Amino acid sequence: MKTALLIIDAQFDFCNPLGTLFVPGAEQDVRRIARLIAVNGDKIAQIFVTLDTHTVLDIAHPLFWEDPNGNTLAPFTLVTAAAVAEGRWVPRYHKEYVQEYLTTLERESQFRHFIWPEHCLIGSKGASLDDTVLDAILSWTHLTQKDYRFVVKGLNPLTEHFGVFKAQVPVAGDPTTGLDTNFLSELDAYDQILITGEARSHCVATSVKQIMDYAPALVPKISLLTDCTSDVPNWGYLADEIFEDAQKRGMVFCKSKEVKF
Repeated sequence: MKTALLIIDAQFDFCNPLGTLFVPGAEQDVRRIARLIAVNGDKIAQIFVTLDTHTVLDIAHPLFWEDPNGNTLAPFTLVTAAAVAEGRWVPRYHKEYVQEYLTTLERESQFRHFIWPEHCLIGSKGASLDDTVLDAILSWTHLTQKDYRFVVKGLNPLTEHFGVFKAQVPVAGDPTTGLDTNFLSELDAYDQILITGEARSHCVATSVKQIMDYAPALVPKISLLTDCTSDVPNWGYLADEIFEDAQKRGMVFCKSKEVKF
């Protein structure tokens, strides 16, 4: 069986307790991902790695926003289209666009707009792959003489980009925020796709939903490794309905030691 391993956003800021948006449990997840690669590397045909990558002035970062008194918003503030229209929260940039963005997001997405701590800033340690995972991937590369493939997401500061395959609201004129049909086609070449990474509640769940929406034929090929992904605390419910639907459609949910190659 030709197997691909997809590692979603296994980066310092998510996986290390010192990271700015640490996901509890991720430090164990990366050890299990590394073990999977070390034990079964010769049976993994390709490793795909996604890298969440942002600038400081991102629509979901504090400095992009202020309250009516000019104070920068605190992380984890909920920002709604209604609150912006009423002037309770004020975008410092692209005000007309932001109002339209929030309206579209609330109409089309399963997520509302929250402000996150600055994370995975381009060029920073926080944006780098977790060392445990990176060491395992490099060993795999030397073993198989195949390079790992990386996908960068999140660079456009005017939209959230949870899912691997498409931003929450694509930005006109920026194809990197639209549906990545090439990546979906590339994954279709494999018999089995193992999905791991962070966070289960957000980027992993959204990626799975995008597969169901845009490439349903891939769903039966996927095994989500439940011991290699964790939730942002108190937000696991965001993923539950998505994964229940995926399981009904034939997606496999198993632990990393239970994978059949």
